[in-house]
Amino acid sequence: MNVRLYVVNGSHPCATVESAMQRKGIAYKVTEFPPPMHMAFMRMRFGRRTVPGITIDGEKISGSRAIMRRLDELVPEPPLYPADAAERARVEEAEAWGDEVLQGYVRRLLWPTFKAHPEAMATFQDGSKLPPLPMPVLKAIAPVATRVEMRANEASAETYPRDLGELPAMLDKVDGWIAEGGLGGEPPNAADLQIATSLRLLMSLGDLRPLVAARPAGELAMRLFPDFPGDAPAGIIPADLLPATA
Repeated sequence: MNVRLYVVNGSHPCATVESAMQRKGIAYKVTEFPPPMHMAFMRMRFGRRTVPGITIDGEKISGSRAIMRRLDELVPEPPLYPADAAERARVEEAEAWGDEVLQGYVRRLLWPTFKAHPEAMATFQDGSKLPPLPMPVLKAIAPVATRVEMRANEASAETYPRDLGELPAMLDKVDGWIAEGGLGGEPPNAADLQIATSLRLLMSLGDLRPLVAARPAGELAMRLFPDFPGDAPAGIIPADLLPATA
């Protein structure tokens, strides 16, 4: 197969797809874009602004869920979806929540934090194939980049404190799925990969890391994605906005 993956470094859905392909032993090449420059290309190439996108022998597929379904068709082992219909429905429910709810939630926390502290963006370049931007350049482009990303992800000064307050409930939901056996098994299923990357990205913010790490959700994220771009120091999110630890 001739496979090319289009990504943004540190993107949680891109990491989801890369992990799935690596686990299936699929060879692929990568085209990487800096945010938010990916939006125009992705819309032109795939009809939607978001990464990841993939071409497989010329076939174009956009979005992590659609890509993982196609990967499972092409390379069935190890499976991303259970063969049993009831179990598959449970995995697909959790996967859809990870894609449609949790991904956007994480972006709404990340970009306002970067807007207030653009210096925190520096470590999120780790692992990138693009030349790293010097700190003065990073700070110079941050106002435009964060404004574009916040608008695209419906993040604002109003959503930020509300979203931070909802973190314990989001983690409770993931912990519940783990306790029920829908998440956390071996080999990882599509929902595991979809949700764990978002949690791992949250853990790259030092203020949120202890809130996630102490839970089964945090253990899942670290087990599946021990290495992940980003290591923003604690103290950049106002303490009065942080939810209490569980």
